[in-house]
Amino acid sequence: MDASLPKSQRLCGKTAVAAVFGQGKSLSAGCLRCKFLVSATPSALGTSVPLASASALSAPARVMVSVPKRHFKRAVKRNLLKRRIRESYRRQKHLLPPGLDVLFMYTATEVLPYETIYANMTAALTAIASACAAARFPESADNQCVE
Repeated sequence: MDASLPKSQRLCGKTAVAAVFGQGKSLSAGCLRCKFLVSATPSALGTSVPLASASALSAPARVMVSVPKRHFKRAVKRNLLKRRIRESYRRQKHLLPPGLDVLFMYTATEVLPYETIYANMTAALTAIASACAAARFPESADNQCVE
């Protein structure tokens, strides 16, 4: 398992971020608000791979982290929170299916400890994974057995 977070797995570019904000679905998990979008188009993936290609859908998930300047005026605190969020994602990125663009926004008004951010990231990633599974296979989501 590769636990690094290379440049190819970071969401950047005005059009890609605007697409996530405009067309993406959102959810909240504790101190994190997440917007995510399945990036199945070649332009969103940043490659020239045909749309029907299997490699376009197997591209790793790309992420972006945002901490508002409104709540944290000092860049030192914003950078600390971004590092904590990126590290908690990096250690759990195997929970996400490939081919997603995800934006994590920190919503708490105080600096939370790493353990809390890690737990909220776990909840967010599992919620995103289940939402993507329900969107890709809607018949299996409706016919689940409840014990």
